[in-house]
Amino acid sequence: MNYIPNILFALALIAGIGFFANNVRKLIRNIKLGRDVDVSDHTSQRWKNMAMIALGQRKMVRRPVSGFLHIIVYVGFIIINIEVLEIIIDGLAGTHRIFSSIGPIYGVLIGVFEILAVLVFVSVIIFWIRRNIIKVKRFWANEMTSWPKNDANYILYIEMVLMVLFLVMNATDLKFQAMENGNIVSQYLTPLFSGLSEGTIHIIERSAWWIHILGILAFLNYLYFSKHLHILLAFPNTYFGKVVPKGQFKNNDAVTKEVKMMMDPNVDPFAAQPEGEGDETPAKFGASDVQDLSWVQLLNAYTCTECGRCTSECPANITGKKLSPRKIMMDTRDRLEEVGKNIDANNGVFKDDGKQLLDDYITREELWACTTCNACVEACPVSIDPMSIIMEMRNYLIMEQSAAPMELNNMMTNIENNGAPWPYNQMDRLNWKNE
Repeated sequence: MNYIPNILFALALIAGIGFFANNVRKLIRNIKLGRDVDVSDHTSQRWKNMAMIALGQRKMVRRPVSGFLHIIVYVGFIIINIEVLEIIIDGLAGTHRIFSSIGPIYGVLIGVFEILAVLVFVSVIIFWIRRNIIKVKRFWANEMTSWPKNDANYILYIEMVLMVLFLVMNATDLKFQAMENGNIVSQYLTPLFSGLSEGTIHIIERSAWWIHILGILAFLNYLYFSKHLHILLAFPNTYFGKVVPKGQFKNNDAVTKEVKMMMDPNVDPFAAQPEGEGDETPAKFGASDVQDLSWVQLLNAYTCTECGRCTSECPANITGKKLSPRKIMMDTRDRLEEVGKNIDANNGVFKDDGKQLLDDYITREELWACTTCNACVEACPVSIDPMSIIMEMRNYLIMEQSAAPMELNNMMTNIENNGAPWPYNQMDRLNWKNE
């Protein structure tokens, strides 16, 4: 009978990790639906970006208040959960605070953990106040519907509960309190349980211990369905993020080839193509659905934290246009999830559902509102590039559907005919100097 708790713990651990692994498998599968791209260049710069942006939180502190609070939660939550290793060993082996045998350093570590737990708890409360009482504007935009709002609050509640459980677990652990070392915060909670019997206190301690570890496993599996998936994906996303100058656009290889042929005087435009060349299906220009985007762009969509920094910096959005870079990423992720569920429901094969990212999720008005200023890319704290998705979808509209706005079509026609965006003959282009 003494082994029953250990068996139950092992089953919970296996179930939690197993469910998480299955979700990670689906996540990787969905990301791989995107086009393959080569991101093997600039290796040293990529490692530096990951260290500075994901680990070092460099871009978070550009907004000092939220950045500093985020660092506290980030560092505190990660360090405190180092204790999970001890909980796992205790749960499987039937021991109790197995690391306490290392001596005084154990008390120092737990003391640091307790201080961090309080700091995390306070920071999370401030985050909740900013979101629900002060109502910071970027958290209440049109795309922040019931689920995004609730999702953010659920995470805050979970973090508060986990921190409280950690402190209660220490405060009711009589063996730990007797050490008089490390219980820096929990010693002030112990008097709350002074009127209870030793058996009742033990039950409270065990309950807090169990709920704490089960809560962590539940939180781990909740990540897949939450914007807080960035906790895991921020590292690969910053590594695979854009390393070339942010204002540099990607040239279309097919168009580049055509232009080079036009400019080469030795090329015969009427010559027949070599046998076998040109038989392949022409590549699709741009993107109308998530499968047309690159896997890096799909990784971006899953990494989005929905913080709204991109949208709050977007000049189109600020001036009342419909475009919201955050919505672009949220829509891409939602459509990708829909495609993934379609594949799951059809034995691993995607069946046309009559929908696509363009029009069904992202409107043309949103796409053409973008000024391509890169403010959203610069503002993102985890190196997400909403503009690249916008440009791919614009590329599709122009190259595949000839569906550019009239003003843009007129400009391109003028460039083709006159060598300039203005409707003047090339011979008259310098007439302004005579005025």
